[in-house]
Amino acid sequence: MDANPKAEYFGTCVKCSKAVYGAHQACQAMGNLYHDACFTCSACSRRLRGKAFYFVNGRVYCEEDFLYSGFQQSADKCFACGHLIMDMILQALGKSYHPGCFRCVICNECLDGVPFTVDTENKIYCIRDYHKVLAPKCAACGQAILPAEGCDETIRVVSMDKDYHVECYHCEDCGLELNDEEDHRCYPLDGHLLCHTCHLKHINSRTPGTIYQPKY
Repeated sequence: MDANPKAEYFGTCVKCSKAVYGAHQACQAMGNLYHDACFTCSACSRRLRGKAFYFVNGRVYCEEDFLYSGFQQSADKCFACGHLIMDMILQALGKSYHPGCFRCVICNECLDGVPFTVDTENKIYCIRDYHKVLAPKCAACGQAILPAEGCDETIRVVSMDKDYHVECYHCEDCGLELNDEEDHRCYPLDGHLLCHTCHLKHINSRTPGTIYQPKY
């Protein structure tokens, strides 16, 4: 029979596995529910409800026992903020972080549980900003060449050691889409993209010493 049938039921204590009744008994800590009498320092058994505490190696300690026992020397430090990690630890790239400190260097979005990537300097990016910052720029429109929505692979055209969007890779004179097909191949002139027909037209009509000026 319940000891406190009229008191509000809060749930089950994570430490003793017994029911918690009444606000005076309930204690929330680290996302778990405890009896007030169960949430105590592992060293001195002091009740920790409403007090500073430290969570180290699966155990909870009051501030005094933590500071004077040397635990702080073995506790992980967050690579981002430099403070000790007393609760949940996020391990990534061989380093330890507070979950809230593991963020994209561009947009500052928290990346706990979110896909991320790093650059050559181990800077952390969300996938979206990584592509925006480090994606190749199209030589025609100047915009970043990004993966299509819902896709991780970037599709681009490389010509004359330059990168282009597929839709930007066209003849600068007549606008013909350029690709590997027989009648759509690129015939550059003075660093500009031309189809075969426009290339020949300008070669045959140009004055010696002049440079091609595109219409687009």
